[in-house]
Amino acid sequence: MNHVLRRCRIGILLASLLTCALVQAQEFRIGFVSTDRIFKEASTAKAAQVKLEQEFAKREKELVELGANLKTTAEKLDKEVHTLQEGQRASRQRQLVDQDREFQRKRREFQEDLNSRKNEELQQVIENANKVVKHVAEAEKYDLILQEAVYVNPKHDITDKVIKVLNSGGYK
Repeated sequence: MNHVLRRCRIGILLASLLTCALVQAQEFRIGFVSTDRIFKEASTAKAAQVKLEQEFAKREKELVELGANLKTTAEKLDKEVHTLQEGQRASRQRQLVDQDREFQRKRREFQEDLNSRKNEELQQVIENANKVVKHVAEAEKYDLILQEAVYVNPKHDITDKVIKVLNSGGYK
């Protein structure tokens, strides 16, 4: 009789644990935020992009002009290469190589500076977005918010809510 009573107690204990686990599983809330969409659609991200374009427009224009001048010089040398004396041709080819090297250096520096500033600006956007995500998660009682996933059911996507709060400037 003790053996049967013991089995009943274990069965009741297991049933109650299973019930608790099911109740907790139903209350567990998961959300998803697409950082790509935030970078594309949030006004703060768009403002950062405009800021970068304005900041680097002059240098980019100078690079385009320098590249065009280099191309014109190379085309002119190609046309005149057969009529130039050996010394003149070698001298102009060296000048062209030096100009190209200078152009490549400036282009590399420009790209590095642009990438560095872009990372700074995007980092600020991400920091603000993360604050908003945390605020939304706490307000709506989410247990877990993911930013990267292979597949997400649209019912778990809270990106629109986050973008709306970011665009309204309602949370800093």
